[in-house]
Amino acid sequence: MKAQTLRTLSVITVASVGMLACNPLNKMAKKAQDLKYTATPNPLEMHGDSVQITVDGTIPPKYFNKKVTATLKPYFKVDGQKVAEFDSINLVGETADANGKKIDFENGGKYKLVSTVPYKKGMEKGELWVTAVGKYKGKVKDIQDFKLADGTIITPLLVQGDDKPIIGKDNFERITTDIHKADIHFLINSSNVRGSELKDDDIKTLFADIKTKASDSTYQFKSLAVEAYASPDGELTANENLANDRAEKAAKSISRELGRNKVEGAKADGFAKTMGKGEDWAGFKTAMEASSIQDKELIIRVLQMYSDPVKRESEIKNLAETYLEVKDQILPGLRRSQIALSVDKVGKSDEEIARLASEDASQLNVEELLYAATLTNDLDKQESIYSKAVSQFGDDWRSHNNLGYVKLMKNDLAGAKTSFNNAMAKSNDNPIINNNLGVIARLEGDRETAMEYYSKASGAGKEVNYNKGIVFILDGDYSSAVSNFSGTQDFNAALAMLLNGNNEGALQAINSSEDGNTAEGYYLKAIIAARMDKADMVTNNLKVAFEKDPSLKAKAEMDAEFLKYSF
Repeated sequence: MKAQTLRTLSVITVASVGMLACNPLNKMAKKAQDLKYTATPNPLEMHGDSVQITVDGTIPPKYFNKKVTATLKPYFKVDGQKVAEFDSINLVGETADANGKKIDFENGGKYKLVSTVPYKKGMEKGELWVTAVGKYKGKVKDIQDFKLADGTIITPLLVQGDDKPIIGKDNFERITTDIHKADIHFLINSSNVRGSELKDDDIKTLFADIKTKASDSTYQFKSLAVEAYASPDGELTANENLANDRAEKAAKSISRELGRNKVEGAKADGFAKTMGKGEDWAGFKTAMEASSIQDKELIIRVLQMYSDPVKRESEIKNLAETYLEVKDQILPGLRRSQIALSVDKVGKSDEEIARLASEDASQLNVEELLYAATLTNDLDKQESIYSKAVSQFGDDWRSHNNLGYVKLMKNDLAGAKTSFNNAMAKSNDNPIINNNLGVIARLEGDRETAMEYYSKASGAGKEVNYNKGIVFILDGDYSSAVSNFSGTQDFNAALAMLLNGNNEGALQAINSSEDGNTAEGYYLKAIIAARMDKADMVTNNLKVAFEKDPSLKAKAEMDAEFLKYSF
């Protein structure tokens, strides 16, 4: 019995060894070094929050058993821990009953795997591996675990979040000019200023303004301009002289009133300017066209036929006798002097505005109060001023918008968002506010909503395109980023060019900007140099970057841009 048992065990052992020897997975595992893999890109690259790989594989002839299936799965690990798994591909022997990429035994074959995974923090310093697991008649065996690439380039994450909100500008003008206008009319062929004319409403209003403003030191009388005309029914030369006389006498009447009110400078040379404009043919045509005279169009056409002004004057006289409306209504209105008195209103000084904004903002109008905030760089003071503007002038969208601007500068995202929404309630679909809400959305991580706001911010300013450029970098659309940064030379503009493949342009942009002298600027120049394969330039720029910001050394040691370098 014992001998029989031993013989049985021997048969079983021999059979088992034979079965193992016949398992093609063992042979495939032993020759796994013959498998060829290529990962593109190498190192991996992060674009638009994702990491995409292309794995090209080659199976040698007489390697892949006809009845075997194998699953190849790339994965990414950091510090030995698997952090991301890419899509797998199934390879299938000629006669295997399974779905997948068929591999010929005699000739071998090729395959391609394209897969994308979300970027995860830490992938910049990890490794890409591929594992191959074979199956044969219910048996499973790890054929290979092979490293394909080192690290992930995350250079797009260098983008600087200097999104640009826009402030609602004040319309403060320290000096504003009022031009007071009035007319003095004359009798035919006369330049005498009648007393009745000085009692007309427009002259009475002008004299009242002179009296009021002459006693107010915030007003400065700048000039008096008088233009005078004659009606075109008189002799041409006489009309020219008459117009000159009317201008002079009208100016004297106004100057006397200025003198009575002791207006400073009114007697100075050049203060009063007079000009006789001769006969007013253009005014005649305008008045005729606006009149209700039945034959006015015919009359005008007939008069335009006469190029000789003397003949035209004669015809106008005849018309005046035929059409009493011309004589009584049209011509008298043309015998006039037009008066324009310019008076400057001098506003509060910067010092006074700043003091009132702090002590008694109720004495400031909205433009003065908004302007007051521009007189300081202290964010706390600006916030206080704009808060007062909201309290006093809450219907003005700029008060809320500018308060939101300051809150954003102080990193109060929630407060800024509330203020911008309040501003939008006062000025719906305002491009500036849309830009600012876009900045909020981007900082909250919602790039899609940010772009929706930016699309409605057209015309708000160049800041909108800049903000779009930041989003395009983060989305991986580098050509659009370059386009939106057009005309800008700073870190982000250079970064966009680099990511878009323009190394020389990126280097020129960063060297031409103020950012080129910052630690981050030198770090970016080192990356550009690495992509241009200029080792000395890499070393020199990193040295300066580390001197300016020692923390960048640890970053560089994990940066896949510098895999070929040691420091």
